[in-house]
Amino acid sequence: MVIAASSLGTVFEWYDFYLYGLLATTISAQFFAGVNDTTAFIFALAAFAAGFAVRPFGALVFGRIGDLVGRKNTFLVTMGIMGGSTFAVGLLPNFATAGVFAPILLVTLRVLQGLALGGQYGGAATYVAEHAPNHKRGLYTSWIQTTATLGLFASLLVVIGTRSWLGEAAFASWGWRVPFLASVLLLGVSLWVRLQLNESPVYARMKATGNTSKAPLTEAFLRWGNLRIVLIALFGAVVGQAVVWYTGQFYALFFLEKTLKVDGMTANVLIAIALALGTPFFVFFGWLSDKIGRKPIILAGCLLASITYFPLFHALTQAANPALAEAQAKAPVVVSTLDAKCSFQFDPIGKNKFDTSVCDVVKAYLAKAGVPYRTAIWENRDHPRPADAVEVDVGNKRVVLLPDTMADPLTRKSIIEGVQVDLKAALTEAGYPAKAEDARINKPMVVAILFALVVLVTMVYGPIAGMLVELFPSRIRYTSMSLPYHIGNGWFGGFLPATAFAMVAATGDIYYGLWYPVVAAACTFILGLLLLPETFRKKIED
Repeated sequence: MVIAASSLGTVFEWYDFYLYGLLATTISAQFFAGVNDTTAFIFALAAFAAGFAVRPFGALVFGRIGDLVGRKNTFLVTMGIMGGSTFAVGLLPNFATAGVFAPILLVTLRVLQGLALGGQYGGAATYVAEHAPNHKRGLYTSWIQTTATLGLFASLLVVIGTRSWLGEAAFASWGWRVPFLASVLLLGVSLWVRLQLNESPVYARMKATGNTSKAPLTEAFLRWGNLRIVLIALFGAVVGQAVVWYTGQFYALFFLEKTLKVDGMTANVLIAIALALGTPFFVFFGWLSDKIGRKPIILAGCLLASITYFPLFHALTQAANPALAEAQAKAPVVVSTLDAKCSFQFDPIGKNKFDTSVCDVVKAYLAKAGVPYRTAIWENRDHPRPADAVEVDVGNKRVVLLPDTMADPLTRKSIIEGVQVDLKAALTEAGYPAKAEDARINKPMVVAILFALVVLVTMVYGPIAGMLVELFPSRIRYTSMSLPYHIGNGWFGGFLPATAFAMVAATGDIYYGLWYPVVAAACTFILGLLLLPETFRKKIED
């Protein structure tokens, strides 16, 4: 009953939280319509990440409450905040109706969701762990670890079902609201189930003996002995776990849809299949961690991720959009200029449409089309051209774009259209597809690659709750374990999709964003190997 009730409520909260991530493309069109497409998508991902940014603050606020007044009541409050915020997203006006207030309201609700989630996970994991026998703690808490994936899976099913029922046009217009509004039903069921629970026996004993902490934040973070463990947990375990989780389950979806141009419905179905196949491994690795330890499984997952991400994502391109892979191999795109005057293709103000120079127009078009390219600088003595001219080589075909009238706003639109027509013709002739052809997608191979990514997720995530619970004393456990978990997952993990996509847009290399999780996972492996203690035989009643 404890596992089922805790897991059900946490599934609901993850369902709420991840609806936004799955609908990032639709939300970018609804709430960030005033900027260019690439920046709009990055803004949508950044708003998604905003919910993660505040999670550590939620961990501090609700972690302290959980250690002061108890586990059960605290995560009942967080669930109510999460559910109410999600329902409200479905009622928001869009940019066309409310202008700039629409994204402000959206981000506000995302922040409330993030604060609630910051207090939720630590409470659920602590509550289950404090009911579990010492030799089965990894197994019992691994059920909590499945909830993030099950919540994502549930949201995928609802999104797929709504899209199929309403059709793509209606879904893009107003149907995207349905999954958010439907969450109120799940909220009612989850609150009712959680109300049936009693307080955890470990906390009840502490309260009965007067041994609860009077100042959990001070004990947790202002005393070096505990703060040292917090830092080791963060950099020696959670950071690597976080980037592997978000790469395997979110960045992979964004990569399929935004870069490989796979239809949104198809991408969601393929991810859902891989999640269904991989989810049991959370429990398997939780069980295994009770036998051989938490540390070797988590660190092995980080090491394997850092080694295999580049080949796996190259293979994903070959399987999901073979025409793109073939065109890239036989006709690579090179954008050549006299000097490095091209803009960085990300505008934090949201007003730059990248249309004042030919170089920016070219790169913005290629980024939006999902066409990989590299940049080169020529010597003017070899190529006598105007200083801001651009050459685009698509294989053996060269498109020379001269900027003579770009400064004239009256003719800029026609010049941009001409540039895009020339580029599109050259890319089409070279075999670059406008989108992935469904008939050519090797769907079994795509599912196999996504499954491999999910298995890496289960290795790092399955044992992490058991380890974090065991690292800290029970009087400050809720507070101590919540902060490193949510800094790692909220900041290092939550900002991964937006950061990686911006890196790709800036460089033109569709795989460049993978350096983020590869480096983070490798650093965690090294630090964890040197500093992280093993915990799986530890008693947690202390």
